[in-house]
Amino acid sequence: GRTVWKVSDVSFGAWAIGGSWGPVSDEDALGTLHKAIDNGVNFIDTADVYGDGRSERLIGRLQKERKGRDEIIVATKAGRRLPRQTVEGYSRQNLTRWIDDSLRNLATDALDLLQLHCPPTDLYSLPEVFSMLDDFVKAGKIRYYGVSVEKVDEALTAIEFPNVQTVQMIFNCFRQRPAEVFFARAGQKQVGILARV
Repeated sequence: GRTVWKVSDVSFGAWAIGGSWGPVSDEDALGTLHKAIDNGVNFIDTADVYGDGRSERLIGRLQKERKGRDEIIVATKAGRRLPRQTVEGYSRQNLTRWIDDSLRNLATDALDLLQLHCPPTDLYSLPEVFSMLDDFVKAGKIRYYGVSVEKVDEALTAIEFPNVQTVQMIFNCFRQRPAEVFFARAGQKQVGILARV
C-alpha cells in the first residue's frame, strides 16, 4: 500500500502462539518466531485477544531480543474484546484502552499497524470512527491503520476513507471473489492487502 514498508510475501500469523489452539510453551513460540525471521519473514500479524495478550507479549520479547538486527513490522487488531459486537462499542474510550493495552503488551511507543478486528458491517460507513483513528495517528500511538473484514463489500466501503492503508481478508483457492471485485480497486487506491485463511 502507501506505507513505507517492504514486507515479505509470507508473514507470520500469531494466533496459535497465544495458546488459543492448544498449549504452546514460550520457548517453542519464541523459537518459531526467531526461525521465521531468520528465514526472511519480516511481518507478523497478531491481535489483542490472541491468548488474551500473550501473543503480543511474546512478539514484544522477540523484538527486544532482535533489536538492532532486523526490522520487524507488527500488525495487531482491536475490537474483539467487546462482549457483543456493536458499532457503539468502537468508542474513543474503548479504542484508547485497547491501543494502550497493545502498546504495553508489545513494549513499544507506537503500533506499526492497527486493524479493526472484523467489526459490524455498519461501522465501515462511519466517518467518525476513522476520524478517531486519524487522531491516534496524529498522537503518535499508531503509525498506520487498516481493517480486517469478513466481506468484500466491507472492504470496498472501508477503502473509501483516505487513510485506510490495509485490508486483511480471506483469500484462498476456495474464496476467489476478492480477486474478481476488490484487488483492482485496492490497487487503484494503493491499499495493501493481507490475505488470511
